Amino acid sequence: MSLTVAFQGVHGAYSEQAVRQHFGDDVTTYPCPSFSDLFDAINNRKVDYGVLPVENALAGAVNQAYELLLDHDLRIQAEIILHVHHALLAPKGTAFADIKQVRSHPQALAQCESYLRRHKILAIPDYDTAGAAKNLAENPTPNTGAIASLLAGQLYDLEVLASEIEDVAFNFTRFFVLGHDDPPRGDYNKTSIVFAVRNRPAALYECLGEFAERGLNLTKLESRPRRNRPWEPIFYLDFEGHWQDTPCQEVLARLLHRTSFIKMLGSYPAVVTKSVGI
Repeated sequence: MSLTVAFQGVHGAYSEQAVRQHFGDDVTTYPCPSFSDLFDAINNRKVDYGVLPVENALAGAVNQAYELLLDHDLRIQAEIILHVHHALLAPKGTAFADIKQVRSHPQALAQCESYLRRHKILAIPDYDTAGAAKNLAENPTPNTGAIASLLAGQLYDLEVLASEIEDVAFNFTRFFVLGHDDPPRGDYNKTSIVFAVRNRPAALYECLGEFAERGLNLTKLESRPRRNRPWEPIFYLDFEGHWQDTPCQEVLARLLHRTSFIKMLGSYPAVVTKSVGI
């Protein structure tokens, strides 16, 4: 029996592409209208796993995703790094010269801005990349295309007029695979935590020093406002290693004493970035 994996968006979304990249084409995908619906699907065990975008190399962190990770008691199972390529799609029989305007998510339009300007194509914001492709397939509009994934073009039987039209090649999105249980260790692992420090000088410095003393490499550190406590930030931190490793156990024990609260989001097999060209 194949796994069922939830993602946010409609079929053809980049998140669904990430699901297929990680689990293979035999996976059953389960689209969710919102990130909250995705978490509900996992919590209610409608699906085996969920795939959540957490940051983009160009646009930065997905803030709502990190807030939901804090609110829910799920475990990160793995990370996925997807190289995002945008395609110009149109109804069958449309020629490139016919395209005068395109619809897509504002972020995708921004990532193709120079390409669109060069070809004098008007950008029209839409709610979603794959949604724009789906709507175009269902309601063809003269001289109109969509910017979305090749998967969306395939699913909605649209013509691919051009591929890899993004202005910057370094366009990667990082996803977490979420589930209920701790995953098996990989050859290369990361641990993700969220914590807050006491309001006194050098509190964060002392926490970070615990990692330095044990030679643990930090791969992410980002602050977010703490809800209901203005101007008291919380910190999301990723570091190399598995919580069962002795240095990692030591640093987590020390952080229990130095932080005002700490939550582990998971220790999981991670992607070696050199293997995906980063």
